[in-house]
Amino acid sequence: MTAAAVLGLAWPPAAPAQPPGAQVFGEIVFGSSAAALQPGLAVACPVLVPAQPWALRWQSAAPVLRGEAGGVSFAESGELLFATISVDERAVADAARAAAAGSALEHAARRAYEALFALLDARGHGKLLRVWNYVPRINEVEGGLERYRQFNIGRQDAFAGAGRVLEGAVPAACALGVGDGALAIACLASRRTPLAIENPRQVSAYHYPSAYGPRSPTFARAALLRGEDKPLLFISGTASIVGHRSLHVGDVVAQTHETFDNIEAVLAECARVAPEARYRVDELACVVYLRRAADLDAVRAVVEQRLGPRAQCTYVEADICRADLLVEIEASAGHPNLEA
Repeated sequence: MTAAAVLGLAWPPAAPAQPPGAQVFGEIVFGSSAAALQPGLAVACPVLVPAQPWALRWQSAAPVLRGEAGGVSFAESGELLFATISVDERAVADAARAAAAGSALEHAARRAYEALFALLDARGHGKLLRVWNYVPRINEVEGGLERYRQFNIGRQDAFAGAGRVLEGAVPAACALGVGDGALAIACLASRRTPLAIENPRQVSAYHYPSAYGPRSPTFARAALLRGEDKPLLFISGTASIVGHRSLHVGDVVAQTHETFDNIEAVLAECARVAPEARYRVDELACVVYLRRAADLDAVRAVVEQRLGPRAQCTYVEADICRADLLVEIEASAGHPNLEA
């Protein structure tokens, strides 16, 4: 297998199925203060369903090489590399003050991405595929600027400083809010160049007008990794945005339906530009982020209506990158069956 990886969804309390000969080479654990392995990212967001720690777990039939460099923990397996980094804003506060420009969060985001890019380039997995960003107090305003917008400045500065493009061939990503703690980032990267996919219903995030901050978010709506096996599709965190505006403010049911309309539009665009990657919405594995735990039943009813009652979903309580959004959904498809 070219990609040599599978996204295994671990549903406690049963032990996750692991194909013969496969090894875990990375995971993101929700609802826990510590990841089970390194590299692994622990995200202290409450898990609503199932109501206990839950993991996005990658497995591989290829040998796994683990290491650490420049504060980045990583594991290589075949064509893919999984990496994690956490940066405490207090550790860069002095540098931010000395620079007399930019917040501690901007400096933390820049430092984290600079370290990731250095590691990826050094290991020969320079093609960033998917990034997960967990930003403390994402919607708070400090120094007159929302923290998510501060994060976007640091992220874009790092992309530009590393000579990476700021639009077009950028990775799929999400940015969710957590409580106090360090800025935590996980990523998947490849030796091959992914295909970035946009949503015809939305303005590309990197073209958002300045009303959403001094720097645009640097991500694509989805990324497709083609190869000899079934293509791997990663759909970025998706919400109730049409054009560049948030819709259905205050109505979580309508926002969830609009979110699925956007996900279906991404799937249709993916099938158009890559006919070998035709996925149905009910084939997706999803993480559903809810701003308010009280919305679980209402959102879950919409998810089951749109995906069916056997949908592969977990529900996590987290803040969304826009304060007027109540729900965000990330999804993926095409993970190869290592038993085949």
